[in-house]
Amino acid sequence: MKTQRFFALTARDALSQVRESLGPDAIILSNRSVNNGVEILASDEREFALAIEESNVTNPPQLDHIKPEVIQETPTTNDISAIMEEIRSMRGSLENQLSALSWTSQQHQHPAKSGILRELLAMGFSASLSRYLAENVPAEIDIEQGLQWSKDTLMRNLSIITNEDHFLDQGGVFALVGPTGVGKTTTTAKLAARCVMRHGASKLGLITTDSYRIGAHEQLRIYGKILGVMIHSVRDETDLHIALDELKNKHTVIIDTVGMSQRDQMVAEQIAMLSGARNPIKRILCMNATSTIETLNEVVTSYRGSGLTGCILTKLDEAVTLSNALDVILRQKLKLFYVGTGQRVPEDLHLIDAEKLVGRAFQHRHAKSATRYEESELPLLMTNDTTHSNPSKQTNHVK
Repeated sequence: MKTQRFFALTARDALSQVRESLGPDAIILSNRSVNNGVEILASDEREFALAIEESNVTNPPQLDHIKPEVIQETPTTNDISAIMEEIRSMRGSLENQLSALSWTSQQHQHPAKSGILRELLAMGFSASLSRYLAENVPAEIDIEQGLQWSKDTLMRNLSIITNEDHFLDQGGVFALVGPTGVGKTTTTAKLAARCVMRHGASKLGLITTDSYRIGAHEQLRIYGKILGVMIHSVRDETDLHIALDELKNKHTVIIDTVGMSQRDQMVAEQIAMLSGARNPIKRILCMNATSTIETLNEVVTSYRGSGLTGCILTKLDEAVTLSNALDVILRQKLKLFYVGTGQRVPEDLHLIDAEKLVGRAFQHRHAKSATRYEESELPLLMTNDTTHSNPSKQTNHVK
């Protein structure tokens, strides 16, 4: 059996080396503190299992001096599986303990970083993004300076449009997609009004695919009548091709799609219909600012398909904090076009600068926050996040 030794300054770094070299199922054989660091002895899980099997084959039990009634059978496959499962459990427990010790050590060595982590979590940011920011703040700074650094970093990495001239002048076909009730129809009307004010009603085309919701077509038809624009209703991909051919001379075409849960299998069909059009359709995801991080992550994953042009953040007037949406937009690397702040058409659709958006998320700092953790709870919280997170899915590479 081949074993490898890994050395690092901290247990967390040594475990990261083990995962990178041997994979997530590596077997931790031993660990010990050495001069200026930690040494871990590890082996590949399959090689470990093969070593056990080879040991049973090459060294069979000696029966000459053993009475028949006490002869033990060679371990079966089930026995080996049980042993491996026990080893995995021991490895997980060891990783938890090492990670907890690492976080406890960090709290003592860098109390300001722990304070920054607590504040970011209290604002509602995810554990992975909060930890990344806290670990990368410059040394020898206090909590307030660290939070300002975190704020500046988030603003620098937030992709937004600060001038809508290019967006409105370039034209093209845009489809607003997203879950039910996120405000796609109202947002369609708001965008349509901006296009009409810029280029005139004759340069705009409106399409709706929402034939399921009672009154959906009628709602958009009323907006279209006010703007002087005819509404085209389509049911399938063939109807969509016909409508786009009729509107090919329009400067801008906006498609209001039917809303459906991100877990609905029809989402994939909708994306396929939009992607299969002869004219390229740019999909803009409408995201509800009041949704949780987990929900928004699932929404983005389901609606991304071959790629999203950007997103529009709706219902800001109903959201207590913007940290959930901001966290997902940053980690999923989405471009933010507009924010919606109400039902009025077209007044309640705005451009927003990064400083204002991030600043509002940082305003959510109060002692009664449900996401505020005690200092003693941080090691356990961050240990669980580190153990169960998938490094391949982390996109917290801030600049």
